[in-house]
Amino acid sequence: MSTAPEAPAPQQPVTDSGGGWSSPLSVISLSRRGWTVLVGFVVSVGLLLAGLLVPIPYVSLGPGPTYDTLGSVEDVQVVSVDGAPTYPVTGQLRMTTVSVNDEITLFGALGLWVSGRYALAPREDYFQPGQTEEQIEQENTKMFQDSQSNAEIAALRYLKYPMKVIAQQITSGSPADKVLVPGDQLVEVNGKRVAAAADVRGALAGTAPGQQVAITYKRDGQEKQATITLAKATDFGEKERPEGFIGLGATERPDVNFKTNIRLENVGGPSAGLMFALAIIDRLTPRDLAGGQTIAGTGEIDEVGNVGRIGGIPFKMVAAKEAGVSTFLVPEGNCAEAKENAPEGLRLVKVSTLDSAVQALEDMKAGRPVPGC
Repeated sequence: MSTAPEAPAPQQPVTDSGGGWSSPLSVISLSRRGWTVLVGFVVSVGLLLAGLLVPIPYVSLGPGPTYDTLGSVEDVQVVSVDGAPTYPVTGQLRMTTVSVNDEITLFGALGLWVSGRYALAPREDYFQPGQTEEQIEQENTKMFQDSQSNAEIAALRYLKYPMKVIAQQITSGSPADKVLVPGDQLVEVNGKRVAAAADVRGALAGTAPGQQVAITYKRDGQEKQATITLAKATDFGEKERPEGFIGLGATERPDVNFKTNIRLENVGGPSAGLMFALAIIDRLTPRDLAGGQTIAGTGEIDEVGNVGRIGGIPFKMVAAKEAGVSTFLVPEGNCAEAKENAPEGLRLVKVSTLDSAVQALEDMKAGRPVPGC
């Protein structure tokens, strides 16, 4: 005998906390809406935190501080000379810098971009992949030190001080490595007087690997002589050459009994060279190059006084203008970019060498025309 299935017990109504009635279906729907709101809130907070805290692969570029190379920073003279007469100066010769900010976030980058004062650039344009902050700082410091050295050499060469040739780099295990140390002054190589760095390579013309050559050098003021057996360049990873290989990188240094000092901390890169060289010339001569004016500029300089193109000149001009500068010395290679981005009222003066920069300053002081961009 079959029986009918038992009828389900009647379901009791469910009340909410306010005494209203709701069905189980409405409880499930409310739960889904709540989860949607919660998930949306969590995602929004995550995006907000990412925008505030997570760095993006870009750097910001903007105007950096300027420094008067004729003045002092924290009571320390930027450019000074010990052991030689110096002359009073008036006015200012300001070097300019670019502020490069790393580790910026998305919201930080947007704020900088909206300000119109900064620009963004891919981080890899300024920092090599895998480079540590310490390596980057060391590289920038070395470039800055090289710019100081080049500025001193170019300035004293311009002033016709005598120069000497010294051993700068010596290849490990090379013939020179057995005799010389960095800093030795080179007097003669293979019987030929050394007056310029290029004379070292020139003195080896016509020689061959295995040949012995005489070398005269000075160390700690004492002249010494030695005989070196030349090697084969390819044995030391160099390109093949017909003459013998000595393994010596020479450079020129002023042969003077005084010392120039450049003291400026927390600045990197090579672009201050021109303004340092002008300050050295101004200190050592009665010319008073600035002539009471505030003049700024930029430019990498080599040991013979050539002024090279640099980066970030739009930001440097803004920094100069904000520092009260009315005249800006521009490397010839930057003229087109400078002219396009120059702040209103900033006079641009084109320079290509240290000689041309000195001449431009003297012409401005005398009221004569100067080349512009």
